[in-house]
Amino acid sequence: MSVTAPKGFRAAGVVAGIKSTGKRDVALVVNDGPSAAAAAVFTGNRCKANPIIWSQQVIADGTVSAIVLNSGGANCYTGSFGFQTTHLTAEAVGEALGISAGDVLVCSTGLIGTGDQTFRDAVVGGAKEAARTLAASEDAGVEASEAIMTTDSRAKRVVREGVGYTIGAMAKGAGMLAPGLATMLVVITTDADLESPALDAALRASTRTTFDRLDSDGCMSTNDQVTLLASGASGVTPDVVEFTALLTDVCADLARQLQQDAEGASHDVTITTVGAVTEQDAEDVSRAVSRSNLFKAAIFGNDPNWGRVLAAAGTTQAEFDPQALDVTINGVMVCKAGTPHEPVDRVDLTPRDTLVVIDLHAGEAEATILTNDLTHDYVHENSAYSS
Repeated sequence: MSVTAPKGFRAAGVVAGIKSTGKRDVALVVNDGPSAAAAAVFTGNRCKANPIIWSQQVIADGTVSAIVLNSGGANCYTGSFGFQTTHLTAEAVGEALGISAGDVLVCSTGLIGTGDQTFRDAVVGGAKEAARTLAASEDAGVEASEAIMTTDSRAKRVVREGVGYTIGAMAKGAGMLAPGLATMLVVITTDADLESPALDAALRASTRTTFDRLDSDGCMSTNDQVTLLASGASGVTPDVVEFTALLTDVCADLARQLQQDAEGASHDVTITTVGAVTEQDAEDVSRAVSRSNLFKAAIFGNDPNWGRVLAAAGTTQAEFDPQALDVTINGVMVCKAGTPHEPVDRVDLTPRDTLVVIDLHAGEAEATILTNDLTHDYVHENSAYSS
């Protein structure tokens, strides 16, 4: 189960005909209450898709009754026609469920620049069909998670149990994983009884150290959105600190699943910078390394080229002595105090999991970025994405 695990939620995933593969491509998640509190964070990309523009307006009052998502088309840079399509999709859900279209979030994912009348008819028709087939079952949650997949090789789902309440979630994402406030499309549901300001604070705290630190390929999507819906159906109002910790665990699990399914990747690379003056310094160094194509290509070739780690760290404004840096790759300290240390041939890079630790020896703060290597398969998949 995923989004249907908490009480008060129904879901559906249907075949609307957006994809040529005949697979599910429209999902709907409905909050039956008694509460309709919600929070959401969005891509930091200034070039936003029509559903993002719509959803930012909807979430302003912190009340959401449903969220409809489609794969197979981003509905981005499709002009006023595309925004009208988003509006019509929300209206279709609202009419089918007897709720206001202004309480319906809309998400889309797929190719930018596509969105004609055929797309509109499929999305709107799919939304109506999904509303007719809503269920609170485990199968319904699974089907919804499958309907939001694009280049994903598998659906991403997670459930966690709190004290008297549940959090369930689904996510899609396999490329363009370098968010500003969110990553790809994520829907999180809970039957905890919390108001929207508390949900918003918890969500932002959780995404800051999870989705915001997933940087697979340095490319930020126009459609990223993470949504948290609370039905209050458990009747339990958890301590916000406790809830945030459980929510962070949910987001961290999904972020790992996204990393592990990144397009064409052969290594899942975890880069942790320790000994930083500030957490931001640590994040900046880890992110700089994660975005180094030279480093990522070396990992793909099973080459523990630690010089590329130091070169990337040196592009940041983080406070450290360049001659004091240590680098450890998969448990082997290959660089100590800016000089060669253990032989690089001791580093085994054949496992998919790759751990890089950079010690700045400048303070006590640390931060981790999740990334992947740069492979032939990644280039091939993204060179043919729109064909």
